[in-house]
Amino acid sequence: MAVIAIIGAGLIGRAWAITFARAGHEVRIYDAFAGAADKAKAFAIEALSPLAVEDLLDGQSVEEVAVRLKSVPTLAAALAGAAYVQENTPEDLASKKLVFAQLDAAAAPDTILASSTSALLPSHFTADLVGRARCLVVHPINPPYLIPAAEIVPAPWTAPEVIDHTRRLLAAVGQSPIVMKREIDGFVMNRLQGALLEEAFRLVADGYASVEDVDIGIREGLALRWSFMGPFETIDLNAPGGVRDYVARYQKIYERLFPSMQRRIDWAGPVLGAVEDERRARLPEAGLQKRQAWRDRRLMALAAHKRKAAGEIGS
Repeated sequence: MAVIAIIGAGLIGRAWAITFARAGHEVRIYDAFAGAADKAKAFAIEALSPLAVEDLLDGQSVEEVAVRLKSVPTLAAALAGAAYVQENTPEDLASKKLVFAQLDAAAAPDTILASSTSALLPSHFTADLVGRARCLVVHPINPPYLIPAAEIVPAPWTAPEVIDHTRRLLAAVGQSPIVMKREIDGFVMNRLQGALLEEAFRLVADGYASVEDVDIGIREGLALRWSFMGPFETIDLNAPGGVRDYVARYQKIYERLFPSMQRRIDWAGPVLGAVEDERRARLPEAGLQKRQAWRDRRLMALAAHKRKAAGEIGS
């Protein structure tokens, strides 16, 4: 198994640490802020017990996985012998350039350097690096140890073998890689999520539906299929003759809707007050952390169900 370096030990970094350790890799966690790596390691170890309850440690004990998690005091210690680096520092372009310059200078020449950034194109912070061919973005949905989709986003100069090796590594640790052919702002998942959020805000702002009714439409409607099928497979199965038949039957509906979906609503404008008021009425701010823990336990149960169903029914 390989040595994986986790650089930046916040929410994303500690979640990646669990993902790689569960798959058998030695994980070294480093953060420039004193004590952050130790806290991330402690969080990761604490998270292993509920994963074990749901049989999401692949038959391993908590102790077997925990021993692979190591917090280290220096960047050099994290990078020594590392085959792969997952960087998780703040979404700031100047900072990202500095961090990647440090990684490129200190890591072995064949070490892959991947960023978890959700908003920065890899070409914007790797262009001037000597080793830019081994750099790319690997953007997860948090937490990756429960949600397997992860976007592999190459810069124009990322070497094909780096993309392929990263794809194989992610698949081997239980992720479902989305291999983009080229970079675009927002990647795949944020562009899809953004389109949905734009319409959700419009429906509330224009007085067509409440916040909760929009959530019901996804939670108790579309997301039930989307939890195991994507939009293209969904429409392929929703017409007798498949995707071509679906387009022939229903494209005109969406063509008619499209012009009314082009007007932006400022999310921070008056609609935000309505959204926040309704959400806080349903969940006071003091309950957010408890509800986040509930969300993660539900995700664990869903992940366990999907794994079981894939084995019994097929994926």
